[in-house]
Amino acid sequence: MTRLSITLIIIYCLAFSEAFGQTRLVNASTIRLSIIPTYGTNAVVIGDSAFRAKDSHNVQIEVLKFYVSHIQFLKNGAVVLEEQKSFHLIDAAVKASFHLAIANKQGIEFDAVRFHLGIDSATSVSGAMGGDLDPTKGMYWTWQSGYVNFKCEGKSDLCKARNNEFQFHLGGYRQPYYCLQTLTFPVHNLNEIILQFNAETFLNHIDVTTHHHVMSPNAEAVRLSAMVANSFSMVKSNSAK
Repeated sequence: MTRLSITLIIIYCLAFSEAFGQTRLVNASTIRLSIIPTYGTNAVVIGDSAFRAKDSHNVQIEVLKFYVSHIQFLKNGAVVLEEQKSFHLIDAAVKASFHLAIANKQGIEFDAVRFHLGIDSATSVSGAMGGDLDPTKGMYWTWQSGYVNFKCEGKSDLCKARNNEFQFHLGGYRQPYYCLQTLTFPVHNLNEIILQFNAETFLNHIDVTTHHHVMSPNAEAVRLSAMVANSFSMVKSNSAK
């Protein structure tokens, strides 16, 4: 089993982003935004992640993906910089997907970062697209249902489902099942921002003994999407530019 503490996650992020900046964006001022999927204080490693939950049952994460889009940077509440064509699929199985590099060539100062968790309605109705929005990524339902904003699959020995499996595919771009979430975090380091998504926090909101599948837009998908948003936190942003 491979497990990394939050301290090691930070070290890994800094090393990765430093190399990334030196090799690809050496001539540009760059904001490095990392979003790390964790279970508690441990990094999620797909296929090698079995965790002990707080109530002593075993949890294994087999799929964990989510969209981050429409990334903006704010100063005193006003947008001062935003990424164009801003759609990113964070996939716990692909470490490179954790690290985003956003150009800030003018060195614009900001004090907060804001982004969407999921894909907005305008993009959803425009039909499937390329890049991280390509249907081959496994995050697109149909034109009528749009994109899956968040996908978490795994096993828990408390699940009564077949093979103890749980599946949470959360999305929906039409009212009353509009699942898009907007997250905002204060920022003090203008070059390096590290956030985490804690799958343990999310799963703690769910009684998997009776509730283990959400696979389409509905009221429960809306409720759980808010729980996903509440499972993000800032790991490191503690030094000035």
